[in-house]
Amino acid sequence: MTEAASKAPLAARMRPQTLDHYLGQDHLLAPDKPLRRALDSGQLHSMIFWGPPGVGKTTLAQLIAQLCDAHFISISAVLAGVKDIRAAVEDAKQQQFFQRRTILFIDEVHRFNKSQQDAFLPYVEDGTLIFVGATTENPSFEINNALLSRARVYQLNPLSDAAIVDIVRNAASHEGLQIAQAEVERIARHADGDGRRALNLLEIAGDMLSGSAERELHGDVIDQVLSGQPRRFDKGGDLFYEQISALHKAVRGSSVDGALYWFARMLDGGCEPLYVARRLVRMASEDIGNADPRALRLCLDAWEVQERLGSPEGELAMAQAVCYLAAAPKSNAVYAAYNAVRRQITASPSYDVPMHLRNAPTGMMKDQGFGEGYRYAHDEPGAYAAGENYLPEALKDEVYYQPVDRGLEKKIAEKLRYLQELDDSAAYKRYR
Repeated sequence: MTEAASKAPLAARMRPQTLDHYLGQDHLLAPDKPLRRALDSGQLHSMIFWGPPGVGKTTLAQLIAQLCDAHFISISAVLAGVKDIRAAVEDAKQQQFFQRRTILFIDEVHRFNKSQQDAFLPYVEDGTLIFVGATTENPSFEINNALLSRARVYQLNPLSDAAIVDIVRNAASHEGLQIAQAEVERIARHADGDGRRALNLLEIAGDMLSGSAERELHGDVIDQVLSGQPRRFDKGGDLFYEQISALHKAVRGSSVDGALYWFARMLDGGCEPLYVARRLVRMASEDIGNADPRALRLCLDAWEVQERLGSPEGELAMAQAVCYLAAAPKSNAVYAAYNAVRRQITASPSYDVPMHLRNAPTGMMKDQGFGEGYRYAHDEPGAYAAGENYLPEALKDEVYYQPVDRGLEKKIAEKLRYLQELDDSAAYKRYR
């Protein structure tokens, strides 16, 4: 091993040198899987590897180039620009003189803007380059359609605990470290599907023995290394939105345990508590609504507790709100009615306010008929002007809000049915 290689991080030193030593992603690389068949036959195509950090995206790209005897150019989208892409294209054209294909690997390709992505698109189209991109973000959101249509997307999964155990075991043996199986499994669990993270944890543990003849990693050393390690979480990426989606769906599905779990997972991953508080308010209106109006007030109170007291009191108040939302009767009737009204407004002309609903603060407006025929509800029997219309005339028969037969909305539905009976009776009397 060269001096430079020996100073490289353990994760870099332990990269597999052949595809047979590559662990994980059997759904792509097992015999008879499409990607493996393409590689074994030497049929290279442009591709995008989409997956969380530490699952082997870069390593897989390197192994593909090695297996297919292709020239490999690696660019990081964080540091590179159009100038680097042009240099890679010129390099690839020189390789064509030797009848050799070139793989252009772009790490974190989602960080390239549209113009940067467009810069190498013609050379992917004419075969000068075989594009291989790696991204932790959903390609359908971050990669332009022209590039997506020319590349096949392969989703890489988090590594299983069993795969990470093998990785850590091999690395420990390579470094001359002794470690009990139970401690290897602890590292694997804390790695959370990230092979690089597992190797970094092992390397830190090994460095703690530096200068000592001791080469065994005891439980107390592993305790120190694992202390305070956060869970896999991305405050602005796919994991973030996947987990808030899971929390919302668990609340909607009345799973108290599921909702509480995803709430705690988000906080454990470093999510801003006030963001969760805002989303809980949304859930109270969207999924509980008038079936239990107390839910909205409870969520606002929990938000206020978080703002005033912070952690842990605020988090406990939000946990209380999460449990209440999940257990509360559900209704999206207000949400559906509001959306229906918005669609109606978008699709309809700007109807005038009916004359009887307009104010008439001046004599001239009264003379013009403003407010004429308006019935003051408090002067009517039961404080209800039966048969009165409060919509534009063209929409007078529209019904947007349809309460469900659950919680308080059951009572609201009964009240609305009673009022409709009064309206029907008034209409019958008017046209009898």
